[in-house]
Amino acid sequence: MKISGFTYVRNGFNYGVPFLEAIQSILPICDEFIAVVGKSDDATREAIENLRSDKIKIIDTVWDMNLKKGGKIFAQQTNIGLDQVTGDWAFHIQADEVIHENDLPKILEAIKNNDSNKKVEGFILPFFHFWGGYNYIRNTRRIHKHEIRIFRTGLGVRSFRDSQGFRKFSSIENYNSGTEAGEKLFVKKIDAAIFHYNGVRPPNLFRKKAEEMGSFYKNENEVREELNARNYNWDDVDRVELFSKPHPALMQPKVNAQDWKYVYNPAKSVWKTKDKLLQPIEDLLGFKFGEYKNYKLIK
Repeated sequence: MKISGFTYVRNGFNYGVPFLEAIQSILPICDEFIAVVGKSDDATREAIENLRSDKIKIIDTVWDMNLKKGGKIFAQQTNIGLDQVTGDWAFHIQADEVIHENDLPKILEAIKNNDSNKKVEGFILPFFHFWGGYNYIRNTRRIHKHEIRIFRTGLGVRSFRDSQGFRKFSSIENYNSGTEAGEKLFVKKIDAAIFHYNGVRPPNLFRKKAEEMGSFYKNENEVREELNARNYNWDDVDRVELFSKPHPALMQPKVNAQDWKYVYNPAKSVWKTKDKLLQPIEDLLGFKFGEYKNYKLIK
């Protein structure tokens, strides 16, 4: 049984994503790791090379900005990595996601225990979505609670939509032409959280990253005007809660080096009307109305 890790990244330092920690966090249980590195101007590629691991294979790419709309470029870069995978299982880690070292044995055991059970096509993992600082996580209906990060190879799996998840397709041609919606994977859940650091970065990079990401879905000027109108900053969030669990050891230097302060102020919370009405009900009942699940969970 062979496990292949893969990710994509471009200008990782410029946008303050922990891409090196992401790679290193799953490297111990991977037999190989495919790093798809878009042409960067901040030494991202050199930093990955300097990890000095025989497991890591770097694939150089140049991003086609004609694929910006709808985040298609993210799916394309993911698929480039997936096409280089040679293992029986693929483990996708995004550049702002890190796995805790204590969870690696649990993940490895789950894969081994289900390797011969072909009904299990993949695994979903829960998420901690950090916001503002390393001591807050977002906890509302607007965030995804689980997503596929591990799956079998040889099933025709491709990145779905903007690379958030995966589905299997009958052919690459159907996937590329958009004539097939794809089938959801049958998965089991592993209780090993993805530490998602998308909402944590120094003040000078927080707005920059929002503008960059927004430009993949809307016109750049439109994105800038929208963020200005919202006075976009850390207070532009619905709800967060304190996080007191230990971070992955790889992230501890960044946690210790945080030189800005964010304190959540509920009075400044920004809610969409629908969410403000539904959130208290969902909190009480313990489930999410109309939750998007890009998978079929095996109980």
